[in-house]
Amino acid sequence: MHRTRSGLVSVFIVLAACTTPKERIVDMPFQPIAAEKVIIYQMMTRLFGNSGTVNKPHGTLQENGCGKFRDITAAALRGIRELGVSHIWYTGVIEHATLTDYTAFGIPLDDADIVKGRAGSPFAIKDYYDVSPDLAVHVKNRLEEFDQLVERTHAEGLKALIDFVPNHVARGYKSDSKPAGVKDLGEGDDNTLAFSPKNNFYYLPGQSFKSPKGYNALGDVSFPTKDGTFEETPAKVTGNDQFTSTPGINEWFETVKLNYGIDIQAGRKTYFDPIPDTWVKMRDILLFWAARKVDGFRCDMAQMVPVDFWEWVIPQVKAVNPAIIFIAEIYTPADYRSYLTRGRFDFLYDKVQLYDTLRLLTNQKTSTADVADIQKSLADINRHMLHFLENHDEQRIASPFFAGDPWKAVPAMVMSATLDPGPVMIYFGQEVGEPGAGAEGFGGDDGRTTMFDYWGVPEHQKWLNGGKYDGGQLNEEQKSLRQFYGDILTLARTNKAINSGEYFDLTVFNITAGNFSNKVHAFARVFGEEKLVIVSSFNPVKEKIKVQIPAETAQALQLREESIYVARDLLRSGTETGLNNLVVELDILPFSSLILKVK
Repeated sequence: MHRTRSGLVSVFIVLAACTTPKERIVDMPFQPIAAEKVIIYQMMTRLFGNSGTVNKPHGTLQENGCGKFRDITAAALRGIRELGVSHIWYTGVIEHATLTDYTAFGIPLDDADIVKGRAGSPFAIKDYYDVSPDLAVHVKNRLEEFDQLVERTHAEGLKALIDFVPNHVARGYKSDSKPAGVKDLGEGDDNTLAFSPKNNFYYLPGQSFKSPKGYNALGDVSFPTKDGTFEETPAKVTGNDQFTSTPGINEWFETVKLNYGIDIQAGRKTYFDPIPDTWVKMRDILLFWAARKVDGFRCDMAQMVPVDFWEWVIPQVKAVNPAIIFIAEIYTPADYRSYLTRGRFDFLYDKVQLYDTLRLLTNQKTSTADVADIQKSLADINRHMLHFLENHDEQRIASPFFAGDPWKAVPAMVMSATLDPGPVMIYFGQEVGEPGAGAEGFGGDDGRTTMFDYWGVPEHQKWLNGGKYDGGQLNEEQKSLRQFYGDILTLARTNKAINSGEYFDLTVFNITAGNFSNKVHAFARVFGEEKLVIVSSFNPVKEKIKVQIPAETAQALQLREESIYVARDLLRSGTETGLNNLVVELDILPFSSLILKVK
């Protein structure tokens, strides 16, 4: 997804659950866990291992520092794995436009008038067959250093995901690393035609591209190519379908749209037979990375690429590696099932339904009963929905733009991790309460960690601890928060009721019965003898509640009204109570969750 000066077209991720911070300081020894539920840890690769603390706005790589592939050591990977993680999404690996000068290595310098930030957007791809030189200790060996990272990742029992950005490329796209015999994107285009199914791009014949008025990525900083112009004649269509040579400052002006054989201006008429050249080129790029042993692709703005392409390409990649996974960034629920069934995606973003609702709940702006409608609407596909509370596009939980306190998202995280068998994702630094404070450069002070500039991430750096990755600089609250994330993610990944069981809503029934307020959420999950009742409170004050299990649900859970059961919290709060007459009574603390195992 692309962020603009005024905001972003969004995506998001999920935060976690517990009772009070002080109860969670004891470290748990790492236990090997068998992967069933996918747990993803996303990192902005250039920021993850950076120990620089200068943090000069618009600072250069030399001034602010930059993390490298080699900074992601075995110790770092073990620390991530101990959170219960199964997959790491290495964001910003493929070479993208940047204002750091690598001309000494044969890499052309990008134009400051079409690059967002000093480091550049990871989604403005400059060469699909290469990795970012920023990430290499030895630039000439950058692909080998990436391969070594993948090997380290696998050696630590983790899987490696990277971005695939199929909808658009950087305006200055030119591959200098493509394999012999491969034609570059646009190399055979007839740019006198606005559209041709044989072209890789869309054109605006007779028009020249103009950078947005007022665009100044570097503030007062001077730069050799910062002159307000970028030569592109004829102009290409902008990445977010802007058919104009003068895209606005809040458009994806730094990118150009790829042509998959759809004449967008002629009522989206399709030309898929013969197979468009862009399809073949993009398939070959996916196969190139699959051959480098990556385990999956998070597909940027997959919904802007026709489902017909995915239906054609994903089986071809899976024929090479059946275990490889595809994750779609998609924001249109009406298209979900098509991208799963026809498109063959494994997982889809659940941003516009669950994330948006949980964020509202965290700020007491909606009712917990709304979640039941989401679950009903996704009942047949919820094991394919990827939940999150943070990612590179979304505001940090601890920022004043979201919750202002990472502990307030405990119930949202618990629900994200346990509602469905589908994947859950966290963003690096989320587990220690990183607030994304400060104006790093292009993005401004917006509660997000920059994806455009070189930067040190202060709270995350306390866990990094100069490359030791031992949390040596974290305070007790942060250690407690990180422990909580480890607890909830490990439990979600390993508990059969969560990763394989059946879901039963308890919220609507109990709100209607007056047993608790619309700031409390409850549901049950069951798999065989494993029975869980999961209760979360978004209430800023303690609430005395009853959770009653309706007769129909009790029958499905094989609970009898005349029996007495013990309900014990699996999140180490120490809570143990009785389930009598199918009712459990609780005093639930503000912004807390209980995962009650019923026996």
